Amino acid sequence: MSHHQRRIDWAKLRAEGYDFAFIKATEGGDYRDPLFTANWPAAERAGLARGAYHFFTFCTAGDKQAANFLAVVAPGQAMLPPAVDIEFHGNCAQPPPAADIRAELATFLQRVEASYARRPILYVTNRSYKQIVGGGFSDYPIWARNIFREPRVEGWTFWQYADRGRVDGVAGLVDLDLYRGTREEFLGCMKAGACR
Repeated sequence: MSHHQRRIDWAKLRAEGYDFAFIKATEGGDYRDPLFTANWPAAERAGLARGAYHFFTFCTAGDKQAANFLAVVAPGQAMLPPAVDIEFHGNCAQPPPAADIRAELATFLQRVEASYARRPILYVTNRSYKQIVGGGFSDYPIWARNIFREPRVEGWTFWQYADRGRVDGVAGLVDLDLYRGTREEFLGCMKAGACR
């Protein structure tokens, strides 16, 4: 969820049987989603497990992006591990070489992981996994986007299976995701430590 969905009736979402939501907090070095401060407590009040995510900008230093995220989402809250959205769509027009992106991403992840004492979740498309994440970040949980079939990324934890979903409580289109695991494993994902 983000400001793109405008006003959200979180209680209706929970009543419909949804268990969790990832909510956009930040992007790049200075953008902050204007509805995060409303959505974040509202999701908790409705009883949804909530996770905050950052859209990683390829043309901004990783430490600056981590500082932006940490200024908006304070560590120590009841939440899913922080997530970082890594994709080419909507990113800077002239991205640097993949090796440079990986280096800045590693900086971002190290700072966020140290602050939350838990490993962030990496949201990937097929392209971003192949060109940036695959082989270099194998210890991180993966949130894979594939709206055509089950992800081929080995060991994925979350799967975005739709990007044009309609749900009661949201006026616009939403992404739909599922968690791969048991309810007990999901509850463990909410606690400190790894989310597998």
